[in-house]
Amino acid sequence: NYATELCSCLVYEGNSFPLLAPIGTVSTQALKKGQNLRLDKEEYLSIPYQFIAFLVGFIDGDGYIQISKTTKGYIAIRLVICLSLEDISSLEYIYSVLKIGKIQIYRDNKNPICKLVINKTELQEVIFPLLKHHDIFFLTDSRRAQFDLAMFIFKNDLKVYNQISHYKEIPTIFEQPKTALDYFSLAFFKNWLVGFTNAAPKGGSFCIKKNNDASFQLKQRIHDQLFEALKLLFNTKRNISIEMDRDAQFSVSSKTEIQAVIDFFSFAGLHPLIGLKNIQYFKWLTNLRNSYRYRNLNFPK
Repeated sequence: NYATELCSCLVYEGNSFPLLAPIGTVSTQALKKGQNLRLDKEEYLSIPYQFIAFLVGFIDGDGYIQISKTTKGYIAIRLVICLSLEDISSLEYIYSVLKIGKIQIYRDNKNPICKLVINKTELQEVIFPLLKHHDIFFLTDSRRAQFDLAMFIFKNDLKVYNQISHYKEIPTIFEQPKTALDYFSLAFFKNWLVGFTNAAPKGGSFCIKKNNDASFQLKQRIHDQLFEALKLLFNTKRNISIEMDRDAQFSVSSKTEIQAVIDFFSFAGLHPLIGLKNIQYFKWLTNLRNSYRYRNLNFPK
């Protein structure tokens, strides 16, 4: 039961300005090619805030904004979410809400994959304007840098890839939180975390160890304040482990901590987990219900 926001315009000094104004210049030719683009912006403004935050967390965990050079030297920009083919239902769900992008399937790989690819025009017309409208932004360093560069290219109408090197400093669009409490206090942080957890392979895991202890784990590149915010959320003082590949891992496993995880994913009224991660979560809950150690916890019905 998501709360929805439906608004089509802002009134400023007696004038109405449409929301979701495109970022930069979008050619009429590009718009004609975007057959799947819904031109009625009210449809996009009615997409629940929780979903947008979830999506940004998902992209932070297992997506990227690709900025590359074409064979003719021009700039190509697209957003890509790549998953195992067996988790294609997650991409189908995201597509069913956004109604933009294309799902691509690669069956020839040793590990078949699927991708949701959102093109430049769709980023300019829909995705980035929605992020600005809701004041929702990427929290990992790599995704934030990709977003800032893409926005800079759009706003300055850069076309040729070599033009990028002329600029030594790329401005930051959203002011990033400075402390763990700042991250924790973000209005979208909890739904972002659901999306981040949902991402694979490093996004998040609901595990049962060999000794039958349950654990919840999150793994990502080192980001001290972001991971400290997770400790605040789940009320734990456990240390963040740093691995050889410079990844950081957050992990909780005590009964109190496991109950906090269940409360978060089942009782907080957030965007639900989807796809394989949702299946993993419910299998995890079943194991906990059947465990003598955890049987007294409060489980969803």
